[in-house]
Amino acid sequence: MDYFLFQKINNLAGQYAWLDNLAVFSAKYLGYILVALIILLFYLPAGRQVNKWKIIFQAFLASFIARFAVVELIRWLWPRPRPFIENHINLLIDKVNQASFPSGHAAFFFALSFVVYKYNKKAGIWVFIASFLISIARVFAGVHWPSDILAGAIVGVISGWLTIIFLQRFFSIAKKSQPL
Repeated sequence: MDYFLFQKINNLAGQYAWLDNLAVFSAKYLGYILVALIILLFYLPAGRQVNKWKIIFQAFLASFIARFAVVELIRWLWPRPRPFIENHINLLIDKVNQASFPSGHAAFFFALSFVVYKYNKKAGIWVFIASFLISIARVFAGVHWPSDILAGAIVGVISGWLTIIFLQRFFSIAKKSQPL
């Protein structure tokens, strides 16, 4: 099933120049724009008073835990080769010399999406959509299997959820322990 879905998505590469360019842009650069927009979203003044730096901190902490702790641990335990190593495929971006499973991009951006969604539903939906586009573009470009993306998204969402729970409990304990 994974190979079948990969072929359906990746075989679209090379058909239309505009689609290839969009996929390469999404796979390589859209994430930078998304990060900048999230910082701006929570940095700009809003009607309600929320500690915006706390939200940004939670979002990026969850993303870094997902990408650089959980994903790397899974890759160390299960070093799955990338699609271009095993098959003749349409490769649109540079080869990466890392294991494929789970997708670090998907884990990072879905963790970010979950935290943004927790604090701003409307923006969170758009960030989830952008995260999905980044992730699917990685399959289209030939560097990930669909199951890599699914696993990365699950890692990201769970990391975001656990980070929020942990930090809310930590901050509530810290507030309770302050002297009067």
